[in-house]
Amino acid sequence: MIIAGANELASNKQLVDAMNVFPVPDGDTGTNMSLTVMAAAREAEKNGSLQVADIAKAASGGALRGARGNSGVITSQIFRGFAKALEGMEEAGVQELAAAAEQAVKTAYKAVMKPKEGTILTVARGCAEAAVRLAEETDEIEVFLKGIIEDGHKVLAQTPEMLPVLKQAGVVDAGGRGLLYILEGALKQLGGDLPVTLQDGQSTAVAPETNFASLASVENESITFGYCTEFFINVDHPDEAVTTGLKAYLGTIGDSIVCVADDDIIKIHVHTDHPGLAIEKALTIGSLSGLKIDNMREQHTNKINFSAEAPKAEAPKAEQPKKDVGFVSISAGEGLTKIFKNLGVDEVIEGGQTMNPSTEDILNAVDKINAEHIFILPNNKNIILAAEQAAKLSEEKKLHVIPSRSVPEGISAMFCYEHDADPDEMEAAMKDAIQQVDTATVTFAVRDTSIGDKQIKEGNILGMLNDEIEVVAEDVMEGTKELLRNAITEESEVVSIYYGADTAEEDAKELSAFIEEEFPDCEVEVQDGGQPLYYYIISIE
Repeated sequence: MIIAGANELASNKQLVDAMNVFPVPDGDTGTNMSLTVMAAAREAEKNGSLQVADIAKAASGGALRGARGNSGVITSQIFRGFAKALEGMEEAGVQELAAAAEQAVKTAYKAVMKPKEGTILTVARGCAEAAVRLAEETDEIEVFLKGIIEDGHKVLAQTPEMLPVLKQAGVVDAGGRGLLYILEGALKQLGGDLPVTLQDGQSTAVAPETNFASLASVENESITFGYCTEFFINVDHPDEAVTTGLKAYLGTIGDSIVCVADDDIIKIHVHTDHPGLAIEKALTIGSLSGLKIDNMREQHTNKINFSAEAPKAEAPKAEQPKKDVGFVSISAGEGLTKIFKNLGVDEVIEGGQTMNPSTEDILNAVDKINAEHIFILPNNKNIILAAEQAAKLSEEKKLHVIPSRSVPEGISAMFCYEHDADPDEMEAAMKDAIQQVDTATVTFAVRDTSIGDKQIKEGNILGMLNDEIEVVAEDVMEGTKELLRNAITEESEVVSIYYGADTAEEDAKELSAFIEEEFPDCEVEVQDGGQPLYYYIISIE
């Protein structure tokens, strides 16, 4: 049931993400929860026991270590409370499951410093209350779980009345919907003929079975504290007084605090304007791991690591010769990866919009390069902070962060690479080069909204110039041409078109011909970027 629940959420995570995004698709609640529950399912699958206590404990540990974002941490605490109530049990019926549901909700509420109604917590509590009532009415687990889900949807439908931002957007809570997908997957497994096997969590979204998933996404909330900060403190059997004191301290520097302890770790999640203060306080308790910091003022939802399991750091191979300089770049798409590799980049981290790599991911890539000076190209404004944090944490190697906000800026920076150049001089040249590039991108809107004087409908084509929406259109080609008319100036000399995974090469060549005819003084290049989400990424220099 745990594996089936994880699979159901993985199959629908994009729908949950879509409840939590601005028109540009960069939401993450579904992805965060899916990564968390997939981590729980992996541990449950590996456990091998047929006792509910063992499976619940394994899933709880996996969820805590795999928890991503606020919604993921709360989900991990639901698993933790559930497991706590099932300790010592070989099997469980509806009475035991109802008690476990109650304990799950208590644990989740306790973990959040200032619980807010209208969220996943409210939906979880509604499900637990239904479980207690239904446990007196039936001993059939399938009937029991179906009733819980039905009541859960009723509570979910009420969340817009509890949170004004939800009502304003006409939307239910994304985290609550994610929780119900988990339960729905478990229910499907009860009626299945064969055991399910764990999927990879990358399934394409399917049509929702209820009308909740098709609701519009959440509007931007005002952000009091700018940085979503997450990490583990590694400490043996942390004392409750330690976690209580740490939670109180975090309350003085931020909000959205989750501070929970397991046998050998403390998981921290806090929104703050001073991530360094949280880190320094934590270092007085133990060593840190899994560090992730996202700038929420630049992205309306906190971001996640792209992969469920970050690659383990590897020491430079003995046969790898030491170099003066090395390069780490972030990009998404096979074509863009090849381009960066051809320009001399040593390690390309898969990531970008919707899948921001963490500080730890960057440090792991750095560890693979046998060089004294390493240049980091974030290529996305939401990744710059994580790169800068990596530079602060790197002890043996000097990290140079080039604050590239887009792939074209990163490519332009790499053209400054000279084998025997002074690293500091090359850093200055790269920083100057990225200022000479304009980036035009073409993507799509995931829901109806309005921005300034622009009325945007779901499915509209969005043409963006340096992250600002410039064009709203019905057709990709026409929208892109209009965007380029606005973006290319008399000073423009070179236009490079990187077409995405959902764009045909013939269309990219048609666009190239349009530029050559409309702007004869510009040199035009066309390359297969293979990037997701964006039909085109266009560099204008």
